Amino acid sequence: MEQNIDTIDSRLAARLSQLRRDAGWTLDDLAGRSGVPKATLSRLERGETSPTASLLGRLCAAYGRPMSRLLAEVEAEPALLVRAADQPVWTDPSTGFVRRSLSPPAAGMETEMIHGTLPPGTVIDYDAPPVPGLEQHIWLLEGRLEYRLDQTAWRLEPGDCLRFRLYGASRFTSLGEGPARYIIAITRP
Repeated sequence: MEQNIDTIDSRLAARLSQLRRDAGWTLDDLAGRSGVPKATLSRLERGETSPTASLLGRLCAAYGRPMSRLLAEVEAEPALLVRAADQPVWTDPSTGFVRRSLSPPAAGMETEMIHGTLPPGTVIDYDAPPVPGLEQHIWLLEGRLEYRLDQTAWRLEPGDCLRFRLYGASRFTSLGEGPARYIIAITRP
């Protein structure tokens, strides 16, 4: 089966491979830095599997870049006006988490906006931030969400906005019977 090189997954696979080569790392090196098994890394770079949000978070931490930057590098060149139909969407194949890049990273811009939809009961863990000190604002639009930063947990209801600088491990948990829909604004330090 021939793989379409224009798919976001195939561009992501190629970009992950390029990042590792640019860093001068072997698959063993990256496995040690990220905690992701070498076999999984190899399958990712060959485009044989799609990464989960958690796995991408671990790789981004190893490379010292936000996940949104990595995804922006494989998405189309961002425009000043990003029409709804042109906003890149990525779905985590294991959890069903949907990430829409409302305002993707762009040259000269330090803030980006992401719309996330977590199915009911979904939990996504990130071991560490890709870039320590990222300023984030999470605005819950619908549903209920628990956000945990290190040992502190906040329960958000629709309309609530949590703002912080990200330094440690974090966890998103969709509470209740419906999905949690939210917007995150991220500003690089």
